[in-house]
Amino acid sequence: MGRLWHFVQNVLGILFRHPVTGTSIIPVLPDGRIVLIQRSDNRKWALPGGMVNWGETIETTLCRELKEETGLELTHIRRLVGVYSAPERDGRVHSICVVVEVEARGNLQPEDEHEVLDVQAFEPTAIPLGELSHDHDRQLQDYFNGDTTLA
Repeated sequence: MGRLWHFVQNVLGILFRHPVTGTSIIPVLPDGRIVLIQRSDNRKWALPGGMVNWGETIETTLCRELKEETGLELTHIRRLVGVYSAPERDGRVHSICVVVEVEARGNLQPEDEHEVLDVQAFEPTAIPLGELSHDHDRQLQDYFNGDTTLA
């Protein structure tokens, strides 16, 4: 049922030509490593995240998506990294992405095995920048630069 609702939301956004709101999460573990997921649709590494469901807040979406895609629990929201709204940033649909850095803990075990092939924690210097999905390279570069971006 969850995948069907996700599909319906995307279709409605396309039909009504309004951007869909989503999130990207920069989960930082207690040891400083950053968690990325490997997407099943393009096999690229990416930040976890997803679309905001009807009736959810951004915070609720962050908690839900982090748990579904990584198995981790959000323990603290650190900062807003940026809001990314360029129409070409996601080839599937025009989306507005709210990017947030969070502290997380738990076991790396994705619950959504249809969307996520793998989940790993990377030292910041080992993240494969230049090879990430969507515009996640830019999002992480802005994060590492300490920027708060509106793009």
